[in-house]
Amino acid sequence: MTARDAEQSAAARPSLGDPAFARQPRDGGEPVFAEPWQAQAFALAVRLSETGRFTWVEWAAALAAEIKAADAADAKAGRAPDDGTRYYEHWLAALEKLVAAKGLAEEGALQVRKEEWAEAYRQTPHGKPVELSVGQKARRRE
Repeated sequence: MTARDAEQSAAARPSLGDPAFARQPRDGGEPVFAEPWQAQAFALAVRLSETGRFTWVEWAAALAAEIKAADAADAKAGRAPDDGTRYYEHWLAALEKLVAAKGLAEEGALQVRKEEWAEAYRQTPHGKPVELSVGQKARRRE
């Protein structure tokens, strides 16, 4: 590995000190997640970057753009800016857009899967984890 390769590798690694992560909920400097889906979305973005689907610089830019757009929408609507409670909603929106832009999944397929998940959520008893396997279609209520 050359010095340049090492520099690029280090630059591609996630850095929680990046300004895009300033609002990320933390405890003792480590990310915290209020819901399992938040941890899953976080891990998915890290893994996609680690496997070369996009660079961490691309990811940070996508997340920053999503947060900036949300801030502008909040200001336009007269709402208070996000205090970090919607951070992972922005994270997920940025991930969906980047995955679609990179051709890793079609936007239509993402929407169908979100609808399947929402239906599985509605069908899951309170307190139980929502499970939706690959290729599984959610059952519709009759």
